[in-house]
Amino acid sequence: MLTRPCWAEIDRAALTGNLQHMQRLADGATLAAIVKGDAYGHSLAICAPALRRAGAEWLAVTSTDEACAAAACCAEPEKDNRILVLSGPFPGDGPAVARHGFVCAVWQRSHLEELQRGAQQVGRSRLAVHLELDTGMSRQGVSPDGLQELLPSLAESPAVTVDGVMTHLYAADEMDRAATDSQLERLAAGLQQVCHWLQKNGKPAPQWLSVGNSAALLDRAVRESLLGMAAGHGMRLLLRPGIGLYGVAPEFDPEAPEGCANLLQELRPVLSWRTRITSLRRIPAGTAVGYNATYRAQTPMHLALLAVGYADGLSRRVSPAGHALIGGERVPYLGRISMDQAVVDVSRIDAEALAEGAEVVLLGSQAGHTITVLDHARWAGTIPWEILTSITARVPRIAMG
Repeated sequence: MLTRPCWAEIDRAALTGNLQHMQRLADGATLAAIVKGDAYGHSLAICAPALRRAGAEWLAVTSTDEACAAAACCAEPEKDNRILVLSGPFPGDGPAVARHGFVCAVWQRSHLEELQRGAQQVGRSRLAVHLELDTGMSRQGVSPDGLQELLPSLAESPAVTVDGVMTHLYAADEMDRAATDSQLERLAAGLQQVCHWLQKNGKPAPQWLSVGNSAALLDRAVRESLLGMAAGHGMRLLLRPGIGLYGVAPEFDPEAPEGCANLLQELRPVLSWRTRITSLRRIPAGTAVGYNATYRAQTPMHLALLAVGYADGLSRRVSPAGHALIGGERVPYLGRISMDQAVVDVSRIDAEALAEGAEVVLLGSQAGHTITVLDHARWAGTIPWEILTSITARVPRIAMG
């Protein structure tokens, strides 16, 4: 039973609507719905089944542990195990990957060895992987020089089959496309090398070209380049939208691609975050508010205490610039955010909206006014991804719609 009034509502209809909107934009490409990080803080248990029911052929997660959790909460385990493990297999993951048939990104010899051992332990004769190429991000993937050395290792791992080739576009939101064009050139060269080696050595051709986040999907020029590259090798394009699925539009620099503005407006936020007023008080001028008296009232004020703090994921950096919504009006945070509580100024709020138990919107809409995750990101000096994934586990996620 929920007693402490701090919760997040997850709009499944908005989530599935966003997926279907992106599927229409994909020009025939398949989508891998990113549900890593507990579905970007939205709850894997709520989002993974909803996305599967809405037609997501693939889910993508960080680790084998996340993949097992995703498979467990989907309705049809055997059908629903088309799950891509983005960070590759960690030592000891091989048996679980092989048992469930997960698809791992691989880019080094130790990955192939781990998966081969796992396949042998569970008696699996074929284990699909996506070979990741480093096209310029220097994070994951095999470099062009390393590729020539890695490919022969596949012969030593007969159960491992390269079913896809992948990379990550690190600047798809930059509209000059200089970095992305450079990455696509490197990807084309690496893909040619991989396909040539596999054909020469009698290995099956890869089926999937796995590239592209939400920004790449929304940018027609990038999307068409990837579709053309995949078609040139008889492959299917697998795009991997993340933040867009949750209704947060990528911030393009300097502006969104031509024709994209209306598309971005169709995305609907999936998460709203709410609490309640737990106490009200009036203070005279000169009174300190919060730790270390970082705020001191200049005039008599009316304050509301909220059941939310940084242990719930409300960044201390949202004060003093940030606001919540009470009665459809913005109310500013005062003083430092505490671990479990926050104080807001309600001096200008209609008395009818003020009572212990009145609902407060931290993130979302109320009476025609909205506070977005971008607002929170700007107040905290960070990015929307961090805001969403920082909402902690003690904030219950409640499925809506």
